[in-house]
Amino acid sequence: MTDKPMLILIAGPYRSGTDGDPRAMAANLARLEAAAWPVFAAGHLPVIGEWIALPVLHSAGAGPTDPLADQVLYPTAERLLARCDAVLRLPGNSTGADQDVAHAHRRGLPVYYDVAQIPALDRQADR
Repeated sequence: MTDKPMLILIAGPYRSGTDGDPRAMAANLARLEAAAWPVFAAGHLPVIGEWIALPVLHSAGAGPTDPLADQVLYPTAERLLARCDAVLRLPGNSTGADQDVAHAHRRGLPVYYDVAQIPALDRQADR
């Protein structure tokens, strides 16, 4: 258990293995988002880098397959990790998610590989 809610970056494949297919990327994002509820239910705040990066790309007139994407997706996750308390690394090949894990290790942040590993918030600590 932990006495403080954590901001947890959910990291896993988004563009990897999709060949730029929007449906495949949407399916990958749905898998990332499926982990959001269990993280939240454990008392923490889930965040996915694409939730921030995709609107940034859109506002620049670009999308996830444009050349600008690498200049937005990876830096967004790195900037986000400066604020996060932990990473949940979901299965699957992903250069970006591997970079997130390496960055988390450099910062000394815990990296979880299963939602069950995340300590639940001690809701009695505030009482």
